[in-house]
Amino acid sequence: MVLANGSLVTEFILLGLTEQPDLQIPLLLLFLVIYMITALGNLALITLILLNSHLHTPMYFFLFNLSCIDFCYASVIMPKMLMNFTLEKNIISYMGCMTQLYLFCFFVISECYVLTSMAYDRYVAIRNPLLYNIALSPKVCSYLILGSYLMGFSGAMIHTGCILRLTFCDGNTINHYFCDVLPLMKLSCSSTYANEIELFIVTGKDITVPTIIIFTSYGFIVSSILKIRSAEGRSKAFSTCSSHIFAVSLFFGSGAFMYLKPSSVGSMDGGKFFSIFYTILIPMMNPLIYSLRNKDVKVALRKTLRNRIF
Repeated sequence: MVLANGSLVTEFILLGLTEQPDLQIPLLLLFLVIYMITALGNLALITLILLNSHLHTPMYFFLFNLSCIDFCYASVIMPKMLMNFTLEKNIISYMGCMTQLYLFCFFVISECYVLTSMAYDRYVAIRNPLLYNIALSPKVCSYLILGSYLMGFSGAMIHTGCILRLTFCDGNTINHYFCDVLPLMKLSCSSTYANEIELFIVTGKDITVPTIIIFTSYGFIVSSILKIRSAEGRSKAFSTCSSHIFAVSLFFGSGAFMYLKPSSVGSMDGGKFFSIFYTILIPMMNPLIYSLRNKDVKVALRKTLRNRIF
């Protein structure tokens, strides 16, 4: 059956993370635990923010959206990935593969800009606390989130549209655990030059612009922290700030290494390793970094549990 875009392939086989039999069960258990932590952590945070009115602030509005995105894009990738450890051939249809690619691009690009909005929120809160409610009014917050999702929508449409124009002939084995842009480009039997240019421009914009804004914001935040007279206050602020910077650096750094290097550099096996950071580990870490060390969230959790139990 020939598809509308000229492709001869109607289904793909996902090769998965590894083909070594001895590692299948241990990795299945490991990633199953990670997925459960990711799902429960993000769903718990979403529920806490919805149920507690004192968390209805700009910071938690952004965090609510970040948790929704993390839960969704982990769910787009990990269930199919887990199947690789139990099936001899993990088959995904052509349309299923394109749908997974689109949803992954939409959520991961949206996350880039939600993280940018969160950095701006912290910058305003620390540098201009008296203007915080004006600078981050409900209308402004809604525009920031809407803009984040629009960037995700447009980026995903461009990436997926460029992949749809490629022709896939005899090869249908994707050397990855999900349908990503680079392994699909390597599998194509038609020219991918235009796709490489598109990938470099669009991904470069979605990584470089948020990275500059985020680290500029955190630069101002750090300078403000250094002005705190109390050593204990500085230590506490640095502890929170450093964990945020670590998560953001891991997310953007691994993404930049994966997508902004020349296509001839490195192998897909190395690419699979680096993609674990931004597709699997970051969605699990975000609830821990942004909320469980937060006093307001702990109070909300105790209040919610007390109300539900008693």
